[in-house]
Amino acid sequence: MNNPMESAEFSRNPYPLLAALRAGGPVQRVRTGKDRTTWVVTGWAEARAALADRRLSKDTARYFADRPSGRDLAPAVSRSMLATDPPDHGRLRKLAMTAFTPAAVSRLEPRIREIAEGLATALAGTAQAAGGGPVDLVEGFAAPLPITVICELLAVPDPDRAAVRRWSDDLFAAADPDTADRASHALAGYLTELIAARRAAPGDDVLSGLIAARDAGDRLSEPELVSLAVLLVVAGHETTANLIGNGLLALLRDDALRARLRDDAGLLPAAVEEFLRFDAPVTLATFRYATEPFDLGGARIEAGDVVMVSPGGANRDPARFDEPDAVRLDRPAPGGHVSFGHGPHRCLGAPLARAEARIAFAVLLARFPALRLATDSRDASDGPDGVSWRRTRLMRGPARLPALLGPIAGGSNGAPPARR
Repeated sequence: MNNPMESAEFSRNPYPLLAALRAGGPVQRVRTGKDRTTWVVTGWAEARAALADRRLSKDTARYFADRPSGRDLAPAVSRSMLATDPPDHGRLRKLAMTAFTPAAVSRLEPRIREIAEGLATALAGTAQAAGGGPVDLVEGFAAPLPITVICELLAVPDPDRAAVRRWSDDLFAAADPDTADRASHALAGYLTELIAARRAAPGDDVLSGLIAARDAGDRLSEPELVSLAVLLVVAGHETTANLIGNGLLALLRDDALRARLRDDAGLLPAAVEEFLRFDAPVTLATFRYATEPFDLGGARIEAGDVVMVSPGGANRDPARFDEPDAVRLDRPAPGGHVSFGHGPHRCLGAPLARAEARIAFAVLLARFPALRLATDSRDASDGPDGVSWRRTRLMRGPARLPALLGPIAGGSNGAPPARR
């Protein structure tokens, strides 16, 4: 039996299936293979409870110790911080989080804006070369902004960044697990070599800091160091690229909202939170499994059962959010979504993702006040409006987002800034 959450339709628009599951109860068993079932959590309260419940383990090495996974993921991916439980998880998180505190992110904001302005200038040049024709906001802006930022933080040389981005993208190829497995080994191998280079010639970058922490006697093993580097690349790129892409699509489909944010940049932080809720960059969180029996949302979870929390489903739970299928900036409690998770595994890069998205929307709306979709269609599927979606089960974001820039309102006129 085919897994309904691996279909092309689910990639294009997961919300009908998630709503149908929620209508039957906030925690539903879904058949995901001939002999496999998974509990899918789509209720907001139940999602928060599951994400914080220590009875749901993320230790995949232990889970697959006596079960064939059918995969050949590099250990740096399959045994990352995302796949560990306390106390190891807390130790790894503490070492990684110093680069992503609000204060650290605030210091990065001028450079993030510089990169965004450079990409906007390049977009304008592309449009001009095409005689004012459409440009792809994913390829030209939403994807390169976060990968450039995270690669600069890790001191990835500019010539290597395209390959790093490709491997990161391929890791989430839902329809081709072999491609994902190969990408995991390629990315881990590359970062192993980069770590060796940074150890020989340390710099003022996150990777050098992690190496110094380990070499100073901290408890990071070499495999943990590589695994953290892989996680920082993937988490720093994928989630933010999808957040920006999904938010841009919501803006392009709502002329009044676009005008409102263009005229009042003070609304952008609330808009970022609402975009995170409305179209979560993570449709399904990585799987957890029960270490003992317990009840969740009216369902009896047995030891060994697999549980997947759906931020995309929870964020549209009508029990929590009024008009959950609409973008509203006037919600009484901004945020409240679970797009960055909840509990001990809450996304440590959330401050950076928020800053990048806020700056991205501010730059594009200021530079291109007449920005619009390349067609008048508001259809959410691949086709008439030219929007195509990435084929990935866990993440959600457009693969292509064609737009017309319209007249350009000032900004940088030179070439994109040199990448460090």
